[in-house]
Amino acid sequence: MTDNKTAFELPNPFILERADPQITRHTDGRYYFTATVPAYDRIVLRAADTLLGLRDAEETTIWVQHPEGPMGSHIWAPELHWIDGAWYVYFAAGEAESATADVWRIRMYVLENRNADPLQGEWTEKGQIETPIDSFSLDATTFAHNGTRYLCWAQHDPGLEGSNTSLFLAELANPWTLKGAPVELSRPELPWETIRFAVNEGPYALIRNGKVFITYSASGTGAEYCMGLLTADADADLLDPASWTKHPEPVFTTNADNGIYGTGHNAFTVDEEGNDLLVFHARAYEEIIGDPLDNPDRHCRVQPFGWNEDGTPDFEEPLPEN
Repeated sequence: MTDNKTAFELPNPFILERADPQITRHTDGRYYFTATVPAYDRIVLRAADTLLGLRDAEETTIWVQHPEGPMGSHIWAPELHWIDGAWYVYFAAGEAESATADVWRIRMYVLENRNADPLQGEWTEKGQIETPIDSFSLDATTFAHNGTRYLCWAQHDPGLEGSNTSLFLAELANPWTLKGAPVELSRPELPWETIRFAVNEGPYALIRNGKVFITYSASGTGAEYCMGLLTADADADLLDPASWTKHPEPVFTTNADNGIYGTGHNAFTVDEEGNDLLVFHARAYEEIIGDPLDNPDRHCRVQPFGWNEDGTPDFEEPLPEN
């Protein structure tokens, strides 16, 4: 295994009360951060010239929930991506509360900003990402490989009894429109994927060492929340489910000895020296009073990771608070 843990030491928790975190380093070296806020009512961004600078950077609200109708509640898991000269934010939202609304009618949406600085310019709504099945869907992420841009997301399959969400992959015609039929990459079927709820969600891609990796989160959002791993060869047909192999065990889990619980909904970035970093959220205690979704203590954490001799990522274990 290669190890970069001696390259630096970041304070953890990195940013408090920010779940589903994403940190991306732009082509100019600048860092951007976004995440779910506990009120579930808006999308925020931070920017800094250094990774550490994100901790104290001013937070800018770039979009707020609608007062009625779709995009009116449960604003979840935003992701920021630079695609073909514009910024895009992918996020999930339900309907605004009313006598007839369904706040759990969660669907995926896209914002666009053509300004070079995503904290400036105008964010416009590109609308809902339409999928062949109109069902609960969230956690959209995008990546490009071998000249093709893909969207990967979590969605409920009404035909799959007892399952909450599976992972799907499709080619994109443009950043907000699918091209062709989606394929199912993974469904929650292993014991560690079905604790409390049968869930595969929060996918994020990492391309390295001749492989395409997709990490994802599984089970409920308490201490059982953990990370799984899908792997495909870089020259394989990514839209063929047979190209993908699921790791039989979770690759990143709660560590009671280190006091870190419910590790999940991750992303990847690099530090200023190019060292690989895992970005994720977790709590510092196990027992949660009430609904875990109402608990604000999912904090953003960042730590280095290495690589196994076979070219797969080695996330080891969540590091204790420092």
